[in-house]
Amino acid sequence: MPDRIPSDHASVRTERAEVARSGGTRRPCLRLPADLTLDPGSFVRVVVDGEEYHAEIRDDRSGFLLRGAYDLKSEARDPGRAANRLVEWLQEQGREQGDPVEVDEIDPGERYGLRLPGERAFYRDTSGPGGSLQDIASDLDGGRGSDDADPFDLD
Repeated sequence: MPDRIPSDHASVRTERAEVARSGGTRRPCLRLPADLTLDPGSFVRVVVDGEEYHAEIRDDRSGFLLRGAYDLKSEARDPGRAANRLVEWLQEQGREQGDPVEVDEIDPGERYGLRLPGERAFYRDTSGPGGSLQDIASDLDGGRGSDDADPFDLD
């Protein structure tokens, strides 16, 4: 199994979000498409430029919103003075209200990636033990398979 999954992999579903402003704040947020597997009030992981953050899915009368992405889940619950990585990224990318952003559904309801349209991203594969873990186990086992004799059997 690969260590990284590209955004155009068959297991990754991509939808288009739009930069918006919600409520009285002037900070940008993302209006998420209704086709994504989301529940208002749930917390998800969001991958932006290879870094994974925590976010709460919010909603308003127009649908789902992603208002921020934070280093810690506790910051996503209570943003207070925490750095909002989503807003930082949108500003760094020059995204303004109405601009599109691609949302990659990596693990439905749990993990999503954000990228600019036309760009390709790579995401860490968290679906289970990868080849590297198998290699470590094999090294610890001395390269023996399960059919080999028990190294602790002294007979």
